[in-house]
Amino acid sequence: MSSKMQRASVLAVLVLAAAASACGSGATSGTATTAPNPTTVTTAPPTTTTTTVAPATTTTTDPGLLPQTSDEPPVTTGLQAALTPLWTAITTGDPTPGLAAFFPRSAYLQMKTGVLAYPSSDYTGRLIAFYDLDVPAYHQALGADAASASLESVVADPALAQWIAPGTCENKMGYWHLPGVRLVYRTASGVHSFAVASLISWRGTWYVVHLGPNPRPSNVGTVAQPADGGGTPGPGGGC
Repeated sequence: MSSKMQRASVLAVLVLAAAASACGSGATSGTATTAPNPTTVTTAPPTTTTTTVAPATTTTTDPGLLPQTSDEPPVTTGLQAALTPLWTAITTGDPTPGLAAFFPRSAYLQMKTGVLAYPSSDYTGRLIAFYDLDVPAYHQALGADAASASLESVVADPALAQWIAPGTCENKMGYWHLPGVRLVYRTASGVHSFAVASLISWRGTWYVVHLGPNPRPSNVGTVAQPADGGGTPGPGGGC
């Protein structure tokens, strides 16, 4: 083959290669192009924070653990509310509810420790023991209508309230004493009453210390001064 023909052959090959290259760089290709997958964004659910509020704490301080004061409790107001737990005990014959109105043991120990040999035993074996005997006796005094008996009023004479000085009546601290408070009640048979023998104060509040009479002729449940009608508060004196 002449050199002229060889050059023509090489030129043809170069032209074909250029054409093939031009076809491969066009906008349209015979090879399908798959678009890449879209990016998947995973969003975490919002965080929920639950705040638990602790319940309020109610702290009740035993008043008998606090120092005594010379505050005189009111006689003409609030007395019926103060003795409502006692009335519940009397109408049911169960002494337990009335203990809310009874002189606190802790206060009694403050008053008697160093004066009595065994103040705790005296409180339980004498004051509470008599109270436990008296409540059923007062309940029995209401008769067959005990469950329906209603407390009409609580009547006391402010003139009978007396400050008992420290060192008196085997007590090493003073207190106010109110004797003969009348519980006036109504049943189907009419209006009747009986007395709470003694209230004494602690920090300006009245508490029952003797429901029935003190002293009494024998160690049995005893109702103080039962009467038809409202009766009369008192008598004065005592401690």
